[in-house]
Amino acid sequence: MLKALTVLVAALALIPAAAAGEKDAAVRFSTFNASLNRSFAGQLIADLSTPANEQAQNVAETIQRVRPDVVLINEFDYDAAGTSLGLFQDNYLSIAQNGAASIHYGYRFAAESNTGIPSGFDLDNSGTVGGPNDAFGFGFYPGQFGMAVYSRYPIDPTGIRTFQRFLWKDMPGARLPDDPATAAPADWYSPEELSVFRLSSKSHWDLPIVIGQKVVHFLTSHPTPPVFDGPEDRNGSRNFDEIRLWADYITPGKAGYLYDDAGRHGGLKPGSLFVIAGDQNSDPHDGDSLPGAIQQLLENRLVNTASTPSSPGAVEQNALQMGINLTHRSDPKFDTADFADNAPGNLRVDYVLPRKNMRILGSGVFWPLMSDPLFRLVGVFPFPTSDHRLVWVDARVSGSHD
Repeated sequence: MLKALTVLVAALALIPAAAAGEKDAAVRFSTFNASLNRSFAGQLIADLSTPANEQAQNVAETIQRVRPDVVLINEFDYDAAGTSLGLFQDNYLSIAQNGAASIHYGYRFAAESNTGIPSGFDLDNSGTVGGPNDAFGFGFYPGQFGMAVYSRYPIDPTGIRTFQRFLWKDMPGARLPDDPATAAPADWYSPEELSVFRLSSKSHWDLPIVIGQKVVHFLTSHPTPPVFDGPEDRNGSRNFDEIRLWADYITPGKAGYLYDDAGRHGGLKPGSLFVIAGDQNSDPHDGDSLPGAIQQLLENRLVNTASTPSSPGAVEQNALQMGINLTHRSDPKFDTADFADNAPGNLRVDYVLPRKNMRILGSGVFWPLMSDPLFRLVGVFPFPTSDHRLVWVDARVSGSHD
C-alpha cells in the first residue's frame, strides 16, 4: 500500500484501440501546467463545483482541442478525497466547451504533494520557522501546486510507485547547496534538516498505463523553479537533482539507491516502456537552471528526442515581445511557456519524452497564432488560462526492446 494517500478512480471508459486488438497503438501523451492552483485550501473545489469558472473552462477546452489519451496536469491542487479530480471531469471535461467535443477519462490519479507540508525547520535561513519557504515544497497549504493525471487507459494500481518521501541526502553525489558565508562545504542545510529534507518539491510518480497488452510507465514530476533563492542556489540545485531522479530511474544500474514510499528499492525494470512528462522548469540553453540540468534527460541514450514539439505561436510571440528573448540561444519555436520579457523570457520547460524505441508519429505545443480563433485560449499577460502551453507527443506503443 502506498504511504502517500492516493486517489485512483476507474470508471467505464471508451474502449482504447489497442484494447480492441490493434497490434501497436499510437497514443497521445501530454503535459499541461494549467495553473489550477488557488490561494487557499478548498478554493479549487469551490471553483470546480459549478461549470462556470472561466479559467477551468479554458483548461478543459484546451484539453478537448488537443484530445490527449493521457495527460498530466501540473499545478492542480490536491485534496485527499479526490473531489477536485471528479469535479473537473464532470463539470468541465465532460461538457463541450465552445464547440469542442467533450472528453471522458475513465481513469485518474492524484497523490499527496510535498507542497505546503511544514518541515518544522528554517529551510530558507530567514531566522523564523514557518510559511511556504519552510515547507517540504513551496506552498501556502498542503497540496497547493499539486499534480493530477487523467487517462483513457487503465492505470495499474498494483504497480504505482511514488517518491514523495525520498530524502535528498540519500542521492549519491547530491548537489546539496552551500552556504557561501561559511568555509564548510554543502552546509546550507544542517544535518538535522537533511535528515528530513525531501528531494521532490511536489512528488515523482511512476504510473503504469495499461495499453492493450503493453504497459507504459508514465513518469511524472514538477521540479522546483531554479529561482527565488540566493547565491547558495538551493532551488537551482534541487531542480537539477529532481530531474536527475528520472534520469537515474530509467538507466539500468544507476538507481539502486532509490527507494519509493512503499519501501521498494531500485529503478525501472530494464526494457520497460516509459514516457517522462512534466514541467521540468529547465530550458536546454536559456533561463536560470544549472547547466546540463535538462540534458540529463535529453541526452540520455534511452530517451527519444527525434521530434521536438513546436508551435508557430511561440515564434510569433518571441518576435513581438522581444526583451531578453532576443538574446536566447534556444530556437523560439520550441518554447512552451510565456514568462516575463525582462527575465527569464519565454522558455522551453515542459516536456513529453518517450522511450527511444517508441516511435514518435507527431508532436506539438498548443500555442496558436494571434490570427487563429483559438488564440483566446492562450492570450497574452494577464493570461486567460496559464503562462504554460499544453505539450503533446503521439508515440507508437510497441513491445520491442533495445
